Amino acid sequence: MADPAAEEKVLQDRVEIPADAADLAHRIVEIASDKKGNDIVMLRTAELTSMADFFVICSGRSDRQVNALASAIVGELRDDGIRPLGLEGRQSARWVLLDYGSVIVHVFAPEEREYYGLERLWSKAARVVRIV
Repeated sequence: MADPAAEEKVLQDRVEIPADAADLAHRIVEIASDKKGNDIVMLRTAELTSMADFFVICSGRSDRQVNALASAIVGELRDDGIRPLGLEGRQSARWVLLDYGSVIVHVFAPEEREYYGLERLWSKAARVVRIV
């Protein structure tokens, strides 16, 4: 027989995520993969922060590819009727942040990704997808 207090703790820790947030995060992973993004990771952050339900992190091999990945994500989602709430970093193309509310996308140049180490910073987040 399970411990009722332990079961209640598990239920309190679980955060319900709208299906559309998960679908959006998976769609972003798909776009990044199709456009040859490197080391794509989708983290479930809902239990750790109210900032977003998911982070999608990926890398481009060059500044040009970082911009191309970010542009592809914005463009294809726009075609689906979804626009970002915010977009930062396109000028330098070293770390582009796309804010879709429940999903935040980080497109990095390899050096910046290593330096900022978001996966280490958010190491307690569940890793939902990883495409190397």
